[in-house]
Amino acid sequence: MARFHLALTVADLNTSVAFYARLFGTAPTVLKDDYAKWMLDDPKINLSLSTHGQIKGVDHVGLQADDHAEFDAMKAALVKAEGPLLEQPDTTCCYAKSTKTWTRDPDNVAWETFLTHEDSVIYGDGGEDRARREAGEAVEACC
Repeated sequence: MARFHLALTVADLNTSVAFYARLFGTAPTVLKDDYAKWMLDDPKINLSLSTHGQIKGVDHVGLQADDHAEFDAMKAALVKAEGPLLEQPDTTCCYAKSTKTWTRDPDNVAWETFLTHEDSVIYGDGGEDRARREAGEAVEACC
């Protein structure tokens, strides 16, 4: 079953980590100077906090696949939704190496589907904005 993903850009990582640790009753699964992530089973969510975004709040939402078949099915659903597609077959973002496909809903909310292959020691710049820049689109900020 896919895991819902919510990426938030925060002003103060330490304050936000303390809030969400109290809310969920557990420390983050990953904690860096600029990033934190919870991989919760109840609710089944991948919640990430980052200081990298320009605008504070919801950065993007998505679905994290458990395997290649699930990723392919989610990608097919994005195609069926008929939104613009941006594909990243091999990218590093948010301290992880992943395969991603992005789209935007009718109100411009960024959605990603992704399959994580392994951890990374660097944050990376493999977000939707990088893919848009590589596709020749004008973008103000990065991942």
